Amino acid sequence: GARSLRARGADPLKFERQPPRAIDAFTLQGGPLYRLGVRLGLVRGQRNTVRLGLAIGAVLWIVPAVLALAHGEALFNFATLGAHVRLLVAIPLMFMAESLVDPRMNEVIDIVVRSRIVPGKATSVLQSALARVARWKDHWLPEAVCLAVAIALYWVAPGLDLPGIDKSFRSASGAAQAAGVWYSVVCITALRFLMLRWIWRLLLWLYCLWILSRLPLRLLPTHPDGTGGLGQLDLVLTHFAPLVLAISAVLSASFAVDIASGAMAFETIYPAALAILLMHAILFIGPMLLFTPQLWACKVKGVSDYMLLAEKYTAGFEKKWVHGEQSMEDLLGNSDIQSLADLGTSIEVLHGMRIVPVSSRTLISLAIVALLPLAPLVLFKVPLADLAAQIIGRLTGG
Repeated sequence: GARSLRARGADPLKFERQPPRAIDAFTLQGGPLYRLGVRLGLVRGQRNTVRLGLAIGAVLWIVPAVLALAHGEALFNFATLGAHVRLLVAIPLMFMAESLVDPRMNEVIDIVVRSRIVPGKATSVLQSALARVARWKDHWLPEAVCLAVAIALYWVAPGLDLPGIDKSFRSASGAAQAAGVWYSVVCITALRFLMLRWIWRLLLWLYCLWILSRLPLRLLPTHPDGTGGLGQLDLVLTHFAPLVLAISAVLSASFAVDIASGAMAFETIYPAALAILLMHAILFIGPMLLFTPQLWACKVKGVSDYMLLAEKYTAGFEKKWVHGEQSMEDLLGNSDIQSLADLGTSIEVLHGMRIVPVSSRTLISLAIVALLPLAPLVLFKVPLADLAAQIIGRLTGG
């Protein structure tokens, strides 16, 4: 104990004064595709893989584009809208997301250790888990499995419209048919591989969150971030926006093709929008629920402790200033009244503490990003010219 430490000349507070054990830099970027991008000079600063995504999308897109032009087909139309969005928009957005999210994940791990939210003894447990993640994310086997599954999906369900095969390619011939074969076999398989690769990384991040949530975290009920000190997790979620946008853009393009061809009624968009929001909530918000038990326990204990403190303080305050002999002049400028106000503010913060480390602002922003690609579909219901006329008419009072 402290007495035995003093008897040996040791400082009982030495361990609290020591800096927390350092954690190695955390990253989910790795694997064969990442290493290939590094060798080709398409990865900047070891984390920025946007150029790799642009290169992959461009290489996949240029082959069917050249074949279609050689056949005299229109390069941009509703029938090929899905192909353009998937290759030129969705794929680069996936790599933009990993370039934005990965540094934020590292910051979260670093901050929870430096701020002593993770106790010193538990740091070794976290370090071991991160070492396992580092081995898994650099191993070739997960990406090989993702590629095998993507290839198997083509052979098992070649006509599966998820993300689908544009119908215009199925009845084509010559160069247009060759473009369709390249798109349906190579491009769709590559896109599915990249999606599965992202799912693998989300599972790795989920594992990190699960390990972190099982540690005896030192959460502070009155922390200004409103989540006991886990507010950095909310910052990670905001940087998933490009991935959310990529998924919604792929789905929106598929809806546009189906609506234009008459295979889908416009009214189907409404339940589809709800399904998209639910899917994103499960993928990105769901893992944050792992911290709910500890946050709830922290909030309950904090409310109990601070209410007891408030009762003692207000009782002493009333005895001294309300029923005591001190004059009003003594009260003016006295720190007791300010302490009473600060105590009330702390209790308000306690009652506002969230049991899920996600802010309402993040929820709203992610919902807007998820629904944004669906907005152009309104033009199927209300033509642009009619919509513009209605807006001008309302502005002019016509």
